[in-house]
Formats: sequence, C-alpha cells, structure tokens
Amino acid sequence: MTDLSASKSRLPPAHTGLVASEWVQRWSHLIEPGGRVLDVACGGGRHTRWFHDRGCVMTAVDRDASSLQGLAHVARTVQADLEGQPWPLAGETFSAVVVTNYLWRALLPDIARSVAASGVLIYETFAEGNASVGKPSNPDFLLRPGELLHFAAAHGLRVVAYEDGFCSLPDRFIQRMVAVRPSTGSADRQRHLRQPVNPPRAS
Repeated sequence: MTDLSASKSRLPPAHTGLVASEWVQRWSHLIEPGGRVLDVACGGGRHTRWFHDRGCVMTAVDRDASSLQGLAHVARTVQADLEGQPWPLAGETFSAVVVTNYLWRALLPDIARSVAASGVLIYETFAEGNASVGKPSNPDFLLRPGELLHFAAAHGLRVVAYEDGFCSLPDRFIQRMVAVRPSTGSADRQRHLRQPVNPPRAS
C-alpha cells in the first residue's frame, strides 16, 4: 500500500467539493474535445461540468433527480437507480467513462462494455483500509487490493495508470485506475502512449 498524500492532497475534499478530482484532471488529456463522456453516479456533477467545459458531449447518470436537474444545461441526464434497475444505457458506448467515489460491483461489466474502442475509463473510489479512517466502511463499497487491475484484465482494458494507497485532506484509502480499450489500429495505441503524464498546472 502506497502513501499518496504528498502529491495528491492539495485539492478540496474530492467527494464533497465542486472541484474535479485531481486524478480526473491529470488524465483528462486522454479524452479528445467532442468526445462522448459518461459520468456514472455523477452526484453534483463536478466531472460532468469539467468535461463539458473542455468540449465533451456529456451524459450524466444518477438516481437523484435534483442533482440531475442542475446539469440539464450541460448534459443529457438519465435518472436511474443503478443498484435496483437494469443498466439504463444498454448498447451505448462512449469515448470515456468516468466513475468516482462509487462502487456497485454488479455494474462493473456494464461499465466496461460502455467503453468504446479506443475509449478511456477513469475510475477512482475508496479501498480497503478506509474503515480505519472514516466512511465508507462497509467492505461492499471498498475495493479489494488490485481489484481494479483484475477488473480491467477481465474486460479487455489496457491499464495506463494505477495507484492504490492512502491520501490525506481528508484521510482516505483509495484505488484509482486509467485504462483504455485497444483498437485494431496501432496508431491509436501510440496516441495514448504519446500523451504527457505531467499533473495539470494550476490556472
């Protein structure tokens, strides 16, 4: 387990604030302007707004109608109980799928299928160990060691970045991954490898 605090703790609390996750900001360059992006369990919509402001075409999914109402001007909104109803976007694929601070394991295959060829999955949520510092503490909502890596391998996704460890401000254990779905063209693979991985500079 790695302590990620030194480089990952300078933003407001990611799961309560309106600022996009540092992890999402860092890897947003993989998603081209104009790409179709799905924000799963979008909550207040910080990532929906982040990608919309960067020229992406957004779909935001959540069960909270009031949250979605505030996003109607920047996204196609889909109200759905992701844990009690069938996947609401069956058959659709996206240039990118973003999931943060949310885990419902039964949905993982649907999330993987939603990533188009050459598409990107950005995933970040709480991990085992979080019960020692706060909520969530239920293991049903905490990723097991290496779980995102196993998930990616099982669904044909190529991992380009992965971290698993402790962050502070606030204290939390998290696991996060960026993966791409390879296409048949080698040029696409090279495009992802050529992308800079420097963290974004403050504007």
